[in-house]
Amino acid sequence: MGSCSLNYDPISDFYSKLSTSDTTATGSKYKTKADMQQQYDNIYVSIRNSQESWYLDMMAYCETHSDNAYSGATDAELAQLESNKQDGTNKNIERDWTSYLGYIVAANRVICNVDSVPDPALTTAERNQWKAEASIWRAWMLFDMTRLWGEVPVVTKETPNITSENVKDMYPLLFPSRSSVQDVYKQIISDLEYGVQYAPKVDSSNKFKLTQSVAKTLLAKVYAEAPVRDYAKVIQYCESVKNDGFSLVPNYSDLFSVNDAKTDVNYRNTSESIFEIVFPVGSGSWVTWMFGLDQCDPNSSYDWAKWITPSRDLIQAYENEGDDIRMNEAIVWGQPSWSIHYPSDHYPFMYKTRSRYNSIIKLRLADILLLEAEAYVNQGNLTAAADLVDQIRTRVKLAKLDASTKGSKDKMVDAVLKERRLELSFEGQRWFDLVRTGKVYEVMNSLNSRDSGRKKMATFTENSLVMPVPQTQIDSNPNLTQNKGY
Repeated sequence: MGSCSLNYDPISDFYSKLSTSDTTATGSKYKTKADMQQQYDNIYVSIRNSQESWYLDMMAYCETHSDNAYSGATDAELAQLESNKQDGTNKNIERDWTSYLGYIVAANRVICNVDSVPDPALTTAERNQWKAEASIWRAWMLFDMTRLWGEVPVVTKETPNITSENVKDMYPLLFPSRSSVQDVYKQIISDLEYGVQYAPKVDSSNKFKLTQSVAKTLLAKVYAEAPVRDYAKVIQYCESVKNDGFSLVPNYSDLFSVNDAKTDVNYRNTSESIFEIVFPVGSGSWVTWMFGLDQCDPNSSYDWAKWITPSRDLIQAYENEGDDIRMNEAIVWGQPSWSIHYPSDHYPFMYKTRSRYNSIIKLRLADILLLEAEAYVNQGNLTAAADLVDQIRTRVKLAKLDASTKGSKDKMVDAVLKERRLELSFEGQRWFDLVRTGKVYEVMNSLNSRDSGRKKMATFTENSLVMPVPQTQIDSNPNLTQNKGY
């Protein structure tokens, strides 16, 4: 007991989340291709099981914490996000921090071990491919983490078995400090470039795959962010994604609709989808229950207050545009027994994930077209930007942008942002769009006066652009610091 120091005690909650060690005194435990196959498969298992942290909570950050939605339920964690009063004790924020680090650990098990598996049945091409897919997943998690929290730990190595001889050397691995945002993006870009080189090409029949196209899509998004902003590269990667054979589906409803018999969705793996988590019949996702009725379950009911309630401000935006097609795919009206945000006889619910069989679509072409339009606007090529926006508008039978808008950079900036809002509502984009385009203060600090149903929001400042680091993690790891303002 006297030889132990609390400062170097490796037994902690934080250590348990970061430990990726699967080694023994005689070397790696992954001796066969089957051993590593299991770790590779576990990445996709973890993605499919990420509905709580990577989808449901992400929707709260991007929709409830923006102007698109109210909290829906009355949980304190959601109410904080709606009113911009979140703090380091928010349990949802804590579970997401630890979940994302856990997903990175799963990726690292493949990245750090696949090349050392002695089984010759595991070919060089397979090793490169599996490592590339794991690298894309690690990069994606780091990207979402840095957009949510700013500086975050960059964990790329495994933690070996801890002994009295090496514990001091292992301390930085067990209790990592937060890396600068620039260093986080450096790692993200490196991982994604490896993914572009070695990940598989897109498979039109299976979009639940971390492909080269996914890596390119993420690189386009990464280079649109201020720390590494390069609009030429945004356009380059957007064009490369388009050249991979994706196309807009003819009807917007094809992305979300269920069949008339209400036994399955109409389409999965559409031509527009770049990455989606698929839930076929016989499987199914529980997350739809959190948003409203399950259209494929005749026994589904409004048995608790649902999350992500569409805001009056978003509904007004659809109505002002005459955008009935997209509004009717994003919002459905019901009659629950409760009336938290609206009268119970006419209550809106998020509708894009409307059954247990609906895919969770994380990346699709419309997002990339509008991101490319954003880049063109900032380069001053308003004609190219307007052409891309008009492609999106034409699909939903809206008029093309008028000449006055096409001739003004300021108007085009607003037009692209508005189009992204209407096209991508309830797909986990809005908050990141506002931050990326520098529109948070303009949009959010005027929301109290525009939206009568919104919980009164605290004023957004530069400290409001990132979430608080969970206090439990700071307590566990003395090298972590809190973000300013929390």
